[in-house]
Amino acid sequence: MTSPAYPPKPVPGDRIAIISPGSGLPGPLPLPHELGLKRLREDFGLEPVEYPSTRKMGSTPKERADDIHAAFADPTVKAVMASIGGDDQITVLPLLDRELIRANPKPFFGSSDNTNLLAFLHNLGIVGYHGACVMTEIGRPYALHPLTADSVRAALFTSGPYELRPAELYRDTDRDWADPATFEREPDSQPAGGWIWHQPDQVVNGRAWGGNLEILSWLLMADREIERDPAAYEGGVLFLETSEELPSAQEVFRILRNMGERGLLARFPALLMARAKAWSFQQPNTMEDRRRYAAEQRDAVLRALAAYAARTMAVFDVDFGHTDPQLVIPYGGSVSVDGPARRITVTY
Repeated sequence: MTSPAYPPKPVPGDRIAIISPGSGLPGPLPLPHELGLKRLREDFGLEPVEYPSTRKMGSTPKERADDIHAAFADPTVKAVMASIGGDDQITVLPLLDRELIRANPKPFFGSSDNTNLLAFLHNLGIVGYHGACVMTEIGRPYALHPLTADSVRAALFTSGPYELRPAELYRDTDRDWADPATFEREPDSQPAGGWIWHQPDQVVNGRAWGGNLEILSWLLMADREIERDPAAYEGGVLFLETSEELPSAQEVFRILRNMGERGLLARFPALLMARAKAWSFQQPNTMEDRRRYAAEQRDAVLRALAAYAARTMAVFDVDFGHTDPQLVIPYGGSVSVDGPARRITVTY
């Protein structure tokens, strides 16, 4: 596989497409969306452009594909950002015009269900950016998180190395987006505890590939956007995160076991595992339960690595998942994981 190339970057004053290739939640929950659009204008100097399905719940896969095509084909639009994730973006992929998008490469920002589009772009030879959805990160209650803001700004406007930093505080709880009071005070947070390193005895320089673990498992089942020859990923940096649906440690192990049986895990000499989101409205876990959930997930990952990728170095609790703050990972871009120095550097 040819290494993906970085698309041209926008500059302040440019137009940025805001699309909903997954869920049209900006419609029923406009407060974080409007706040995110305001910050894109005022904090980043960009002009957001919305499309017919951006705020439409229940839009068809074709409607969403049409918006993606319009965003990439418009020469006045210099970057594309997802409003939020979802759970059925996989149904949009077969409708996408590969040649149109390949001929009009642009930086695309999104996470969670947007792993679908990021993997699609990767296979077109285009570096994407895992992170920075409008509603979740840019529209964060009260204020942008400084670590998120710095990472997003660097990924949007600059090219070159960017060293990731561990968060001192993090958040994995949420408040009601329909309540204006949610946005009037800083979200609750707790000490982060730093990164956890496993076998930090090497330096790995490779291309980033991965995303949301549940979405990757669906892509594997549907046989979409994942190379059938695992050798295509040789020497890369695998990065994985889990969603607010809180998959069990057993499910995480099973997905990784299946990736191991496919011959995928052993191709990656380094794994970045995001801090696990361990609370949701459906499962409002206590702090003790959240710590247990994260520890059990870590143990499941280590068990899979021991069975299928015993030499792989791993870093846990890196902030690029469904928790806050969220750092941007260049999907298909260069990443350096320096075990002895305990440093992670990405290239935007």
